[in-house]
Amino acid sequence: MDTASRRRPRVLICDRIADSGIELLREHADVDVKTGLSPDELLKIIGNYEAVVVRSATKIRANTIERAYNLKVIGRAGAGLDNIDVEVAQKRGIQVVNCPDANTRAVAEHTMAMMLALARRLPEADTSLKEGRWEKSKLIGTGLFGKTLGIIGFGRIGREVAIRAQAFGMKVMVNQRRPTPELNLAAKVEAVDLNDLLRLSDFVSLHVPAKPETENLITASQLALMKPSAYLLNTARGTVINEVDLLDALDRGLIAGAALDVFRQEPAIDSKLAQHERVIATPHVAASTEDAQNLAAITVAQQIIDVIHDMPVDNPLSLRIVLSDEVIPHENTDPKRVKRLVARLEEDGILANPPVVIEADDHYVVLDGATRVKAFKEMQMPHLLVQLATPETGLDLQSWYHVIRQIELPQLLDILNAIPTITLRETDQQRVHNEMVEYGGLCFLRTTEDKIYLVEAAPGVNKLEALNQLTETYIEASYVTRTLEDNFDNLRDEYPDLTALVVFGNYTVEQVLQIVQAGHFLPAGITRFIVSGRVLRVNLALDYLKSAEGLLEKNKWLRHFVIEKLGNSQARYYAESVYLMDE
Repeated sequence: MDTASRRRPRVLICDRIADSGIELLREHADVDVKTGLSPDELLKIIGNYEAVVVRSATKIRANTIERAYNLKVIGRAGAGLDNIDVEVAQKRGIQVVNCPDANTRAVAEHTMAMMLALARRLPEADTSLKEGRWEKSKLIGTGLFGKTLGIIGFGRIGREVAIRAQAFGMKVMVNQRRPTPELNLAAKVEAVDLNDLLRLSDFVSLHVPAKPETENLITASQLALMKPSAYLLNTARGTVINEVDLLDALDRGLIAGAALDVFRQEPAIDSKLAQHERVIATPHVAASTEDAQNLAAITVAQQIIDVIHDMPVDNPLSLRIVLSDEVIPHENTDPKRVKRLVARLEEDGILANPPVVIEADDHYVVLDGATRVKAFKEMQMPHLLVQLATPETGLDLQSWYHVIRQIELPQLLDILNAIPTITLRETDQQRVHNEMVEYGGLCFLRTTEDKIYLVEAAPGVNKLEALNQLTETYIEASYVTRTLEDNFDNLRDEYPDLTALVVFGNYTVEQVLQIVQAGHFLPAGITRFIVSGRVLRVNLALDYLKSAEGLLEKNKWLRHFVIEKLGNSQARYYAESVYLMDE
């Protein structure tokens, strides 16, 4: 056996994961699948492995980590890390990786399935018919439309549940530890305190992690606040609910019922709670779909491969080649600009200026370069070159103004007044800024007739929806130029065909990220991110981005490319602002 073979890393898989992840790992390491190990059995063998993969069954505690002499990484094929002593692992230099988004949709869908089963009494109806009883008049359920859903914990899964509940016409209220009004606005939810949520909700769904501060979050005191007709759902962790108190509340009819996928002690085969007639119980299967399991297995496998190979891919200029599917915009794009850019990219065959992105969860949110990203996706490019930005390295945000050109003013006003999601209200220059704040205006319009119009969302209309429809309408009907110039006289001189100037309010980086994470977008071209150390003229060949070479190899090449450029003085830093004449 040669040296390279002897040095292949070893990976131990303790809980069953999808075959797709196992096969991917076997391309890079020797893999042993040993499920159902006792703690003592795991202790005896853990020192032989560079990586270990678990789900929720196997516990990786401090005593196990102390015996893991060769361990570089612990992979959790799922979201929660409560079965791993993360702090102990990190102190020993062992990385802990997981895939928090892999199971998100599966758990959200399971939550909705349980909610529907509770509302329509499906288990009871199924059982009675199978036992030969036709109880149509007895089994009258309730609908979801118009009901209030209270979501406790508004992370990834909570947001996905909210989106689905809104599709059923439900009102959504949220309780979270750190309320974010912008996120709530974008997702059409109302932030309330816990007691109000419990009092007002028809369904209460738990989506918080297992932490000391969430243990026994729901006890007799909280259950007493709920409506007698309300239902409690838990697809989070069993420790969140005091099961004795919930059992008592169900026995006394304080709430109508519960749906539980998780329990304090699992397997819960002897649980009185699981067997209660008012409870729909499933054996911790909310995340158990083939789609979710495949995604979790592949995601955790790829992260482990990156760690065990110990190959540096980061470079001094924060450039990275990433999957195109992982890059999402924070704003919509102008189809006309995208079409022009696709044609130019295909002709030039290079990516000159990489889009600037910021990492958020398991995606890269585009801060600058949304049109480029859209063009690359339309060209079906599998990989993208991006520049990573962080608040620590220098990141600021300004709002563009929109110069509306090449359209007559009466025509523009007719088009805008016809948009059903907005209203125009005439005001003046002295009052408009205060009214933007006071009335929550979307923006304001200054015309060549020196009239000022405050633009507001129509009653009951989501502000982002209204703002997007507004900008899409005038972009389609006219020619729009972005500018930072707010002196109207100067703009008249610069643009003889000017019709009106649109002035937007200011956003923060945090607000933009919250909007994106809620599944929404800002309109095209109203935000301008200022990034320290912007990298331009990389001129990366599109053929290389399209090649079948893996991401790891591409990023290794990119690191060498950047270091060589810097070492040979082929990269020059400019501190001053620049004009890009080819945008």
